Amino acid sequence: MRILITGATGFVGSNLVSELLSRNHSVIAVARDISRARKLPWFDFVTFINCDIHENFNKILNYEPIPDVVVHLAWPGLPNFKDIFHISENLPADLKFLSAIIKSGVRHISVAGTCLEYGILNGPLTEEMKTYPSTPYGFAKDILRKSLQFFQKEIPFTLQWMRLFYLYGEGQNKNSLLPLLDKAIENKELSFNMSSGRQLRDYLHINTLAEYYSAVLENPECNGIINCCSGIPISVYELVIKRCQEKSSNIKINRDYFPMPDYEPLKYWGVPSKLRSLGIKE
Repeated sequence: MRILITGATGFVGSNLVSELLSRNHSVIAVARDISRARKLPWFDFVTFINCDIHENFNKILNYEPIPDVVVHLAWPGLPNFKDIFHISENLPADLKFLSAIIKSGVRHISVAGTCLEYGILNGPLTEEMKTYPSTPYGFAKDILRKSLQFFQKEIPFTLQWMRLFYLYGEGQNKNSLLPLLDKAIENKELSFNMSSGRQLRDYLHINTLAEYYSAVLENPECNGIINCCSGIPISVYELVIKRCQEKSSNIKINRDYFPMPDYEPLKYWGVPSKLRSLGIKE
């Protein structure tokens, strides 16, 4: 398939491009920073379109032949989940971009969603559950999905809403939990500060996510909301301890140093029913 990916140089995008190329797909990678793209191992094996889709996406609309699939990952301003610009700027810009893509003739769209669409709900989260987003980011993503579902009534197209949970691995934001822990271990620091770590979360390695994502793209009959997760809850503290063991580190873990995020429930994880329907298991 010819697969166009926005946000191709991001954490998810860069790994997804590599996986799709390994599966012999033709990739059109879209990103704002070509210098960053040139440093990635796949740059010479893709068609690269240098543009900011929130400013001008004509380069994408003028690309021929029309892609079989458009994967939309780009979303500026993360991980600042509470800023209103997700609603005032990102949401209308994304709606404008995706509606233009659909009107251009693309009939298979995949968009990255977020577990923050669920809001403050505890326990296992299914793909059929109602959403109650409690952050501007989660709200904007939720409205984008619902808007696209309305759009499907006017122009039929396949929508794969890839609801992402917690990801980790190479290329992750350096200010995320595990990269900060790794840095502390490398610097031979005596202790590492964190929250209580009692939170139960659903973590998935980025390489596994790229495999799951690719499998879904190859199966357009698997559509609608798709929980991209392991389905296995693990406490944040247990995750940290496992990392220390992998690094053979005895660094002291200083729990309760930071408060837990107020926009997340204490215990929640995804139920990947549609992934399982494809025979995918963690």
